Amino acid sequence: MPKLWPSKDILAPARGPIFTIRFIVSLSLMIVGIAWIVYYYAAIRPGSDGKAGGPAFAADWAHWNYMIGFGLFFLGLLVAAHPSTPLGRGRGVVVGMLGCFLLGLIWICIFYIFSNDLSPIWVFNDLGQKNLVVGIAFMAVGFAYATRWE
Repeated sequence: MPKLWPSKDILAPARGPIFTIRFIVSLSLMIVGIAWIVYYYAAIRPGSDGKAGGPAFAADWAHWNYMIGFGLFFLGLLVAAHPSTPLGRGRGVVVGMLGCFLLGLIWICIFYIFSNDLSPIWVFNDLGQKNLVVGIAFMAVGFAYATRWE
């Protein structure tokens, strides 16, 4: 009787290795992007007293810090959309594609639902209309995964 599924071994040739250099780089980019956004929001961003935290150069960049953080995160997702990574082959492509599409849709829906008062929602309250750009960027990364779907 022929096998219907590939081997269960995680290093099987049909699946490929999980922790490739490209995958580690993509995870690192995503983690650094998230950390950048969290650090800016929690420690650097001007608070209710109007004083910004340090370092001073990052405080001077203001909302560009969000672009840097989200840019690193999205770059990490795009780097992961390669056949040498688990998200770039097999079912991982579908997970990456649908995950990005749904996150983008949820991001935009949350923005529209709470657009009257975004103050209690972290990051959303600073981005304002730029939340639409973040949601559309998630969907654009989803299209990058869609091009890998077989």
